[in-house]
Amino acid sequence: MDTLASPAALLTPDEPPAVTVVNPQGPAPVVLLCEHAARRVPARLGTLGVPAADMERHIAWDIGAEAVTRALARRLDAPAVIAGYSRLVVDLNRPLDSATLMPAVSDGTPILANQALTDADRQARLDALFHPYHATVATCVDAKRAAGQVPAIISVHSFTPVMNGFQRPWHLGVLWDQDGRLPLPLLELLRALPGVVVGDNVPYSGRDGHGYTLKTHSTRPGLPGVLIEIRQDLIGDAVGVEHWSALLAQALGQLIGRPDIHHVLAGA
Repeated sequence: MDTLASPAALLTPDEPPAVTVVNPQGPAPVVLLCEHAARRVPARLGTLGVPAADMERHIAWDIGAEAVTRALARRLDAPAVIAGYSRLVVDLNRPLDSATLMPAVSDGTPILANQALTDADRQARLDALFHPYHATVATCVDAKRAAGQVPAIISVHSFTPVMNGFQRPWHLGVLWDQDGRLPLPLLELLRALPGVVVGDNVPYSGRDGHGYTLKTHSTRPGLPGVLIEIRQDLIGDAVGVEHWSALLAQALGQLIGRPDIHHVLAGA
């Protein structure tokens, strides 16, 4: 059964919640995250001034990421924290001072409702969506710690096959900053799979200052963590989701529970 966070002021009582926790009692020493799961916009914000066709694109959500996250929650028997609204309303994986937290333009598309935001507008989005998501992540992590576990934080994202005319060759990307406990052996396992092309800190980097979620919930408290990117054309249907979630679960399953991974990093 899923547990739902309480609705906040920006959201009407009949709208979906800001965040959902899937498999909250899952015993694995893991907390899965999906910050860019949805393309939904709160009713009070209308369409954000964005054409419907653009809301289907990657600018609004990470296509396939929610389905993979839910599949991993099932396969690993771990809780997963899943965001309920579009990254165009507020990007949960950006620091509060980022220019792309509530982007005025995304991949060439103007986000009209974001171009003259007042401080009150911004605060309403933070209170309704950003803070509840991160509070829920912290609650899930705290529950694992209270149970005597040192959980691995695994954030699931997806990326477009082509960006700025460049055909991206990778099937998967493993993003990380300085803590290689989980990313490095994961890279080794994935690269050993026949025909699978895996990038280390590509097509984005865990060191570029945009990875707010892992920095907050993994790096600062000294917990193992990784951000996994999957190419969107590979997970656009149920068959692809099952294939790639099975592949990832098999690799992660060989790492989860290892004492050299599941400990609090000294000095954090």
